Amino acid sequence: MEMTITLSELEQAINYWRQRLPSNEQEWRLCPQAAALAAPYAWMIIEHRHQIALAKLDISGRAAYEQWHATLSATCTDVSSATS
Repeated sequence: MEMTITLSELEQAINYWRQRLPSNEQEWRLCPQAAALAAPYAWMIIEHRHQIALAKLDISGRAAYEQWHATLSATCTDVSSATS
């Protein structure tokens, strides 16, 4: 089964990278990870898509998404261990 990413997940991943690696006052541009996710995000908005296949992302976009997604898994594991 093909893994898909929702528009909301993509937006969360972009915001994660923007917060983690913000632009500085001299250069107003996205970090490479957020930039790699911005193009498919824009495409989804223009095409009125609610989800996209993970395989449709390029290598850098996939890596940025997977790194962000791994932080969610780590956070969930940390929370469940703390409550046990």
